[in-house]
Amino acid sequence: MSGSLSADIDRADRWRRAYWLAPVTVMLGSMLTLLPFVATIPILPPFGLMMLIGWRLLRADLFQPWSPLLLGLFDDLISGQPFGSAMFFWTACYLTVDMIDSRLVWRDLWHNWAIGAGAIGITLVGERIVSTPLVANVDIALLLQIVASIALLPLVFRLCAHLGGRGQKT
Repeated sequence: MSGSLSADIDRADRWRRAYWLAPVTVMLGSMLTLLPFVATIPILPPFGLMMLIGWRLLRADLFQPWSPLLLGLFDDLISGQPFGSAMFFWTACYLTVDMIDSRLVWRDLWHNWAIGAGAIGITLVGERIVSTPLVANVDIALLLQIVASIALLPLVFRLCAHLGGRGQKT
């Protein structure tokens, strides 16, 4: 009897930790753009958006539907994108992933990867349309950024699963 009680307390403790850790990791992911990376082609993935999608696909109970709005505001202020672009696109992305998730009966890594890849690709293209003129020649850099983001998604899923307590035995 006491073993099940300690397992319940441990499970509640992991949920509380993930509850505050999820938004913090999304904000830390957004803050990675502040680090001085030197590159000839800007292909740094949007780690804040990737963490948001990772948490949403693995632990849907941690975020309220309005959370991407505030996290997008933080990303707009940190990254220098036009004000409101991440707020709009992150919220639309989150709600679309939520709608897709409600239609699926079960998911595995490949489904999560496909959903995350589509969400990141559409969000990056939308933010490119809003933030740069259409005559700007940034399509190859955008394509490389999308490919790099999609390639790193399984690592983000693994990180979110580890931080959220799914990688531990119950």
